[in-house]
Amino acid sequence: MGREIRTVLIVDGSAAMLFYHGALLKRLEYTVLTAATPEVALKTMEHILPSLILTGLSFPRMTGIDFLKALKGSERTNTLPLVVLTAEEDAAVRSECLRLGVAAYLVKPVDPGKLYKTIQAATERTPRQNIRINTSLRVVLEEGTAGGGGAERTEFTTTISEGGLYLRTLSPQPRKAMTPIRIFIGDREIRVKAEVLYTCVMEDGLFKEPGMAIKFVEISEEDRNYLRSFIQDQVTSGIKLDM
Repeated sequence: MGREIRTVLIVDGSAAMLFYHGALLKRLEYTVLTAATPEVALKTMEHILPSLILTGLSFPRMTGIDFLKALKGSERTNTLPLVVLTAEEDAAVRSECLRLGVAAYLVKPVDPGKLYKTIQAATERTPRQNIRINTSLRVVLEEGTAGGGGAERTEFTTTISEGGLYLRTLSPQPRKAMTPIRIFIGDREIRVKAEVLYTCVMEDGLFKEPGMAIKFVEISEEDRNYLRSFIQDQVTSGIKLDM
């Protein structure tokens, strides 16, 4: 089963920041609401409560700190996770925000992976540690270690992160099976030792993508960094942050 779709309300006085972070979070599978001021954000929350608020601190009238105090002072919003994303690297301001109970204080520009982990940690009981994207990549399984007599077969991913992938296949290996795999990204070949976490099969009356979830057990740091960069490039492709 897929996870519940979370809603993030982004509050920032910069239209460029609203666009960039809104587009980024949509690609990370969040529903996004935006507000240019705390006043607009509070009005929005009269009708819908988000799963998390991502807010800046610099606004023309109500300050970011006053906005945080208003949220914490309201019975309706005092349990909402709050993340501050600001250009201000100020120890006193950071201390005040943390005192008010924000989940995190981030300074722009923030790495997409760090932002994703922060939101996951604040909103999920079992947060994901790595960005996961939908993509189709060729994967070669070396089945000799799973009783395949050294045979190889080619399958394709449906999703991938720097920690693992989901492989579309009608012939999944058993849970906890260890297998070497090769992942092909363009001209790059990434070699991984992997473990099968779980499998899915076609069932009467239900549609599940047949295949298996795989966790990377051994991968070189160079290949992990390459995979991380590939995923980040896919997430940010076509959107640019203008500071």
